[in-house]
Parts: sequence; C-alpha cells; structure tokens
Amino acid sequence: MQTIYLDNAATTKMKQEVLDAMLPYFCNEYGNPASIHPMSKSPRDAVAVARKQIAKALGADEHEIFFTSGGTESDNWALKSGYILNKKKGKHIIISAIEHHAILETAEFLEKEYGCEITRIGVDSEGVVKMDELVAAIRPDTVLISVMTANNEIGTIQPISEIGKIAREKNILFHTDAVQAFGHIPLDVNELNVDMLSASGHKFGGPKGVGFLYIRKGIRLPPFMHGGEQENGRRAGTTNVPGVVGMGLAAEICARDMGKNIEAQKRLRDHLIERIEKEIPYSKLNGHRTRRLPGNVNFGFKFVEGESMLMSLGMSGISISTGSACASGSLDPSHVLLAIGLPHGDAHGSVRISLSDSTTLEEVDYTVDRLKETVARIRSLSPLYDDFIKKQEA
Repeated sequence: MQTIYLDNAATTKMKQEVLDAMLPYFCNEYGNPASIHPMSKSPRDAVAVARKQIAKALGADEHEIFFTSGGTESDNWALKSGYILNKKKGKHIIISAIEHHAILETAEFLEKEYGCEITRIGVDSEGVVKMDELVAAIRPDTVLISVMTANNEIGTIQPISEIGKIAREKNILFHTDAVQAFGHIPLDVNELNVDMLSASGHKFGGPKGVGFLYIRKGIRLPPFMHGGEQENGRRAGTTNVPGVVGMGLAAEICARDMGKNIEAQKRLRDHLIERIEKEIPYSKLNGHRTRRLPGNVNFGFKFVEGESMLMSLGMSGISISTGSACASGSLDPSHVLLAIGLPHGDAHGSVRISLSDSTTLEEVDYTVDRLKETVARIRSLSPLYDDFIKKQEA
C-alpha cells in the first residue's frame, strides 16, 4: 500500500540537506555557543549564520531575530510580554476569533490572571477579518493587536499590511502569528508593518522544537524565559544549535525555491478543488477561494463525519486531518469553521488537505478517487442523507 502524506499544515518532512547540515552539531561541534573557549566558536558562528538566513528571508535585520522552542512559545512571548511592556498605557488587547490556540489560550490567561480585556474580532464567511469591526474595537487603552498571517485550518490569508498600518497610526503594538505562512508565501516585515512575528521550523522543512520571534528594533520586549543571558538577554536557555542550524537552512531553501513551489502547489491545489467540486456532490470549499495558502484545501461534506473520512482514507495510506493538530483530541467542532458560519454538523464534516513541494498530481488524483468512494459509502449508510435525497427528488 502506498503512503500519501497530505497533512503538511501539521508538520512537514525535514529535508535531507537540512539534516546533513545539523548532524555535525550533535557529536562533533557540540560546544555551547555561550561559552568562551575554542569549542564554542563553531556552534556560535553557525547560529549567527542561521540568524542571518532567517532575517534575509523576512527582510529583517539579524539582530531582530530571537530563537525560541517553536511557534507556541513565540506567541506566548509576544502576547504576555507585549502586555507587560505596555500595561501602564492600558489593558485592552485585540485578536481575531480564528487565531491558533496558542494565541486564544494565552489571551484567555491574560484575561483571567491579569484582568486584560480581550476583544475577539469576527471574520466573514471566507475567513477574512472584518476590518470595520477591528477599527471600531480600537480604544485609547488598546496596547496590542494580534492577527495571524494565514489560518492554519482554512488557509485564508489576512490583510496584515493594512492592519499593521492602522496599528502603527494608533501607536499600538502589532503581532502576527505567521507559523503557517513563513516559508510558503513571501513575507517582508517592513511591508507587513508588523512589530512582532512568530514562526516554527517544522512547518517549512526544518526540525521540530525550534522557532523564532521577530521583534522590531527599538521594541524592548521583556524576556519570557528567565535564567540566562542567551539571545542578547531576551530569552534564557541553552541554544538548540542543531535545531537553529536546520531551521536557518530550511528558511534559506524556502526563500530560494518559493516562486516555483507556489506555482506548483497552486496548480495541484486548484486541480484538487476543481475535482472535488465537480465529482463529489454537496461539498463546500471552506476559506477564501483565491486568497489562501498555496497548499491548503479545506472542504466540508454534508452528511459525513470528518473522523470517519480520516480513518477510511488512512486505511488506503492517505494522511489528512480534520483541522489543527493542536486540537485533534477535542470532540468539539473547529472554532474556525464555526466562526465562518458553518453549522455544527457541517463543521464536523470538514477535512483539511495540505500539500507540500513534493506532492504529485498522481497522489492528488488518487486521494480524490478514494475520497469520492469514502463519502459515497458513508452517505449510503446515513438515513439523514437518504431522506435528504428523497426530498430533493420529490
């Protein structure tokens, strides 16, 4: 049985050249880069190179890149320390209703423990933040806005540059969770008007357990991790040298190949969407049709339960998901799909298919073929679907 991996929004396969670049820093060049003896020089130089690679991919300065354990830590740092930095000004924070749980739960923590007032901005039926609602929510005591660059479930890309411009005019700190976007679409921190940006290495061909937070020069964001002077005194903890090296190279590769990867994935994505819409009745594309990540497809299927589709396709060697891997243990419908107006039943019947730069047309077609069979079989067992068809034919 062939294996087809189409859950790249959850994690990506690390590239072999990335692994090769990391290996020396496990057993040979294993010195601590914070030390001052000769064994520390090579790891320290390698970390400096990675910092430059990531900065270049973002149009940033290398001194604006701070390494973390991943996107979740970066999001926590941005929100918690962003609030602490500006708490004398006010206690109001604005986020969108479809943020990743790393933002939603951090905001909830600040709300409960610090008395922050959180405004959760709604989105339209395609998942785009309602700009009029965002502008109306800004108050004199608003200290932070956080809106993700692209949604991890439905792939919708947000008008980050426009939001950033508004935040800057109002002198409000602006953070974006770019975990799904970095390495997949062009990002320039100056064009985006962002003050902080989060990313995670394993989402773009790098290793797990490492990420970064971009902090615009001049913003003295307090440390989130304490206990050492690493990262220029901003983030304590021994540097994960192999992880940082791998993430830096992965960022460089993504930047180098981005143009061709975007075009290739868009072709496959649009082919996948076209086939599903033509060949599987009562299906609905979730998210914006064109303003979405190149490799993201999210579909809802009436009278079908998403988990059943996953298990059935898994028996054919196909790996997809029903949404965020961080919420895979929950029986509740996706907060993202509910936010765009889907009824609970339709939200439960949605799946996410996420492509990579190695996905082939043959894999996509095989997946659609199996998906058609799966949906038809599950519906054939549903009395609700049978009644629905009878009413349609009456």
